[in-house]
Amino acid sequence: MTRVKRGNIARKRRKNILRLARGFRGCQSSLFRTAKQQVLKALRYSYRGRKNKKRDYRRLWIVRINAAVRPSGINYSQFISGLKKSQIALNRKMLEELAIMDTAVFQKLIELSI
Repeated sequence: MTRVKRGNIARKRRKNILRLARGFRGCQSSLFRTAKQQVLKALRYSYRGRKNKKRDYRRLWIVRINAAVRPSGINYSQFISGLKKSQIALNRKMLEELAIMDTAVFQKLIELSI
């Protein structure tokens, strides 16, 4: 049986993995075996991170809305409940933007929710 060297294909695969591992510390960016392991781990972390980012931002928006409504004497849950009873449909991201950028409009929303 003839010998198959797989030169071009194997080199292309290894170069692709090492390109993904660029910037890793030590041997993890230069040795193929360790680079492959670290690239797979980094891809798992990035997948998980994309899911966690959505949670983290929603949590941040809620904290900021809560901080903005507290001086008016209500808390976050009372504010959101009041908005739903008033049939005002704004998501948390927009409420947080209003609380930071346009406090006059946000105060009107607080008055409508009480």
